[in-house]
Amino acid sequence: MKLSISEARKRLPALVCQVRRDAGATVEITVHNEVVAELHTVQPEPEPGTAAKTLLRLMKHLPKPHGRKRSVSSHVKDHLYGPRGAIR
Repeated sequence: MKLSISEARKRLPALVCQVRRDAGATVEITVHNEVVAELHTVQPEPEPGTAAKTLLRLMKHLPKPHGRKRSVSSHVKDHLYGPRGAIR
């Protein structure tokens, strides 16, 4: 629903009740027929740490690297210049 800002001021308590009743409802507030604001229900925030827990759970399902691990920083010249000492 679109309403001018003056109409929204008059009906604000009723609009808040309407949005509270219907979670999917959105009221667009206009100034000179341009939408400048929306009134809708607040989405619940996830618990702190949910993203980190999800990432850790996903990491457990990733395939393990093959072969032995080798530190890139300790062999940076090998990675940059190859076994013969220069990029060819």
